[in-house]
Amino acid sequence: MKIGITGASGQLGRLAITALRNQVPAADIVALVRRPETATDLGVEVRHADYADPASLAQAFQGIDVLALISSSDFNDRVGQHRNVIEAARTARVGRLIYTSVLKADTTPLLVAGDHKATEALILASGLDYTILRNSWYTENWTASLPMAVAAGAVIGSARNGRVSPATRQDLAEALAVVAASPGHSRQIYELAGDVPFTLSDLAGAVSAETGKHISYNDLPADVYGGLLDGFGLPPGLPEVIVDADVCATAGWLLDESRTLSRLIGHPTTALAEAVRVALDGH
Repeated sequence: MKIGITGASGQLGRLAITALRNQVPAADIVALVRRPETATDLGVEVRHADYADPASLAQAFQGIDVLALISSSDFNDRVGQHRNVIEAARTARVGRLIYTSVLKADTTPLLVAGDHKATEALILASGLDYTILRNSWYTENWTASLPMAVAAGAVIGSARNGRVSPATRQDLAEALAVVAASPGHSRQIYELAGDVPFTLSDLAGAVSAETGKHISYNDLPADVYGGLLDGFGLPPGLPEVIVDADVCATAGWLLDESRTLSRLIGHPTTALAEAVRVALDGH
């Protein structure tokens, strides 16, 4: 059985390839990437596959039994790119398509969810067998900025006391590997999130415990928070996405307490304290 992973040179893709190598022989794994030279260190077969180039997809998907579509990071025409992958998978007679969606994709008001909802609809209409992984917000979306928070003495955000249950890329990559390599996941939609919810005040407390310094959580109005993020030199549109996620968190849209993720991977999800320690290691 050949398992193909798109976006294999990205952050989630690389972790998924590594996790998959613990499940199946490396010879059964195909890394599908836009630039093959970026994936030569993965230890598996590498094929050129560009979401925006249907001809490359048709060729790359030949002989693939299970295809994992890691969602595109190009927000200009993400649904169109996903449509190319789905149509090429159908043409190549891929046995099952796995898609990395977003938590509660069918109902959430999250700004980034529209493309995922549209892609899920395309998959359901395609006739392909499928498994949809509705991934929670990455823990790293918050912990990546912790060194800056320590320097400033505060975690900032606009989530108020909203409880969130993000998961690390590592845990979500393990889930993708399990679902790709094992039977029993046909036509399933999984809501995947961390085991133990927390607030951003809890996050600040975990940073305080790790550093021995008092780190507060400063909750800001959405427009003020967005203005600060704009000043950090983030890519265009990203501050809006970050602020929107915090605002949605106040209404519970980044919370799931089903523990489906830990059941899939066979162990508890990464604890907040460990995620904080990893983020601050070396800083």
